[in-house]
Amino acid sequence: MIEQIFLDSVIKRFKEYKALGEKTFEQLNDADMHLQPNEASNSIAVIIQHLNGNMLSRWTNFLTEDGEKEWRNRDDEFEVHQFSKQQLMEKWNEGWTAVLNSLQSLTKDDLTKTITIRSQPLNVVDAINRQLAHYGYHVGQIVYLGRWIRKDEWKSLSIAKNKSQEFNQQMQSQNIK
Repeated sequence: MIEQIFLDSVIKRFKEYKALGEKTFEQLNDADMHLQPNEASNSIAVIIQHLNGNMLSRWTNFLTEDGEKEWRNRDDEFEVHQFSKQQLMEKWNEGWTAVLNSLQSLTKDDLTKTITIRSQPLNVVDAINRQLAHYGYHVGQIVYLGRWIRKDEWKSLSIAKNKSQEFNQQMQSQNIK
């Protein structure tokens, strides 16, 4: 039972990260996707490229092959390509489809197995948590960059500044009904 609770929980959290990214992308245009705060920082486009490569590598044949596939070209993920926003959304969705399909195919017995990533053995629960943290880190970067790009036009994805009390009252009124 706890195994299914864990799987349901991580699938929910991965979907929440995916949605945060998508709510950010809705506020941006093609050019915005390629803006960088400075030369040392990645654009949203580059972060999407990296996530796509990581997701496909880690989650393709998750239980049976090393998570760092020979066909992955990680260095190229960090090169600037002039993908359109539409092409970037296709990469985004391709990666998330691999993640979610793989997670949804797991059984409680799979959670006790050991997989490898870069020849390092990891139990499946640890490998899932590792990826959840990794994707949360990068989605946070995407949201931060989106807010930086949109400035005063940014539509908050959580509780707006100075709106905590209003939000809490709204939540309480929903729970009373």
